[in-house]
Amino acid sequence: MTDIRLATRSDVPQILAYVRELAEFEREPDAVVATEALLENALFEECSAEALMAEVDSAPVGFALFFHNFSTWEGKKGIYLEDLYVTPSARGQGVGTALLSHLAGIALDRECARFEWAVLDWNQPAIDVYRKIGAVGMDEWRIQRLSGDALKKLAGR
Repeated sequence: MTDIRLATRSDVPQILAYVRELAEFEREPDAVVATEALLENALFEECSAEALMAEVDSAPVGFALFFHNFSTWEGKKGIYLEDLYVTPSARGQGVGTALLSHLAGIALDRECARFEWAVLDWNQPAIDVYRKIGAVGMDEWRIQRLSGDALKKLAGR
């Protein structure tokens, strides 16, 4: 059975390790610049994000990091799942679904209009899980991103 709980400060090293493993899986192993200090600040000082830990037999097997967004059309906040990661040895055992289910409950408890996330188009096993639980692909929407020099240039800095 999978136990899901809110992350604590003591989970930050494990969260960062999972972020690095996820980046490796997503073929971007050198992209992670986050540090334990940055994550601890974001999660527990600024409270700009929250994290859940998944455990089996009291051992960590995954995490989900999320934050609130807002829908002007609905006039309500939503939950955006930034990262969901399950260790390879725990995949296929319902851990990811347990994390998603717990997040869906949080969304309902907080009266959120939506629960959204992105998935890489080549991650078919994840897409299959998402379709199985009833998630709908928003194929007509394209994520846009400004970062680094482009962000500075637009800001005039």
